Amino acid sequence: MKIPRYAAPVSLSLLAASLLVGFSQTGAQSASSYCASGKPVKFAQVSWESGQFTTEVMRLILEKGYGCKTDVTTGATNITETAVASGDLHVFAEEWEGANEITNKGLKDGKMVLVGKTLQGGTVEGWFVPQYVVSGDAARGIKASAPDLKAVADLSKYKNLFLDDENPNMGRLLGCVSGWVCDKTNTAKLRAYKLDSMYAQYRPGSQAALDASVTSAVKQGKPILFYYWGPTALLGKYDFYQLKEPAVNAKCYELLKADDPAACPSATPSVTLRVNLNSDFAKSAPELKMFFGKLSMSLPMLSKYVGRITDEKIAPDAAAAEFMKANPGVWAKWVPSAVGKKITASLK
Repeated sequence: MKIPRYAAPVSLSLLAASLLVGFSQTGAQSASSYCASGKPVKFAQVSWESGQFTTEVMRLILEKGYGCKTDVTTGATNITETAVASGDLHVFAEEWEGANEITNKGLKDGKMVLVGKTLQGGTVEGWFVPQYVVSGDAARGIKASAPDLKAVADLSKYKNLFLDDENPNMGRLLGCVSGWVCDKTNTAKLRAYKLDSMYAQYRPGSQAALDASVTSAVKQGKPILFYYWGPTALLGKYDFYQLKEPAVNAKCYELLKADDPAACPSATPSVTLRVNLNSDFAKSAPELKMFFGKLSMSLPMLSKYVGRITDEKIAPDAAAAEFMKANPGVWAKWVPSAVGKKITASLK
């Protein structure tokens, strides 16, 4: 199923100017001439909210700034990734680098190219507590219950703060849904950090149950130790502190993922989020490739708008429009000034 959305027609004068620019650049076709030709930029519909939001930001900028037509094709991730490799689609807006074998093969075969880093610093994953546990919250009358809790190594001093309701002799780590990769990783980390005799991982039945438990604790101002990751709505909604872990050790982390008894301490590696482009499209639209390569947001900013989509149920394109109106100083860095002026005029 395709969801088309088109911009206003490009004027003949703009088309002529675009063609002149294209010919002047040693025969290379500029992005504006690509769009002026009437060919749409075809996006894959990413199935998760952060990717949907990023997709809609890209579409708005292409349509309002570059005069492009765009459309989106829905489908399972492996199907749409395959379509990007074949050229049936052009853009997959949020590629978790190294995570998809179809993309890895497409890159090796020269059919795809990754550009940019859409999330500054990459993804986060680990163990968190509410910020008020560490530093208190004067506005809510909450005193810091663990002022010296900075790293996983400090958890041995705070078992009684995070007691497990079902096993009062143990502390509780609110962990992963059974069957998730992080389920094994958390169990192995407790052992590698020598915390397995003091803490047990509690496995919620679903992500919704995990979110509900964390939200309930925060609203009541209670201490809670939990596993989480970002970009996500929850990390954008509340103020959390991520406990420091030993530096990433690739060999140790592979053992942790397998819950190997020989696993050694390691933080979870951050994943770089990138834009996946069909190679032929990238060559035919160099100015668009340049834009895709510059798009980048902070984790708090991305999480904020993901929260608008998941918690407040606004559409991704509406969240994208909100972002563009509220943050001109961010997106203006991604595009030439002439393109930025067109976008600004369209947002009034």
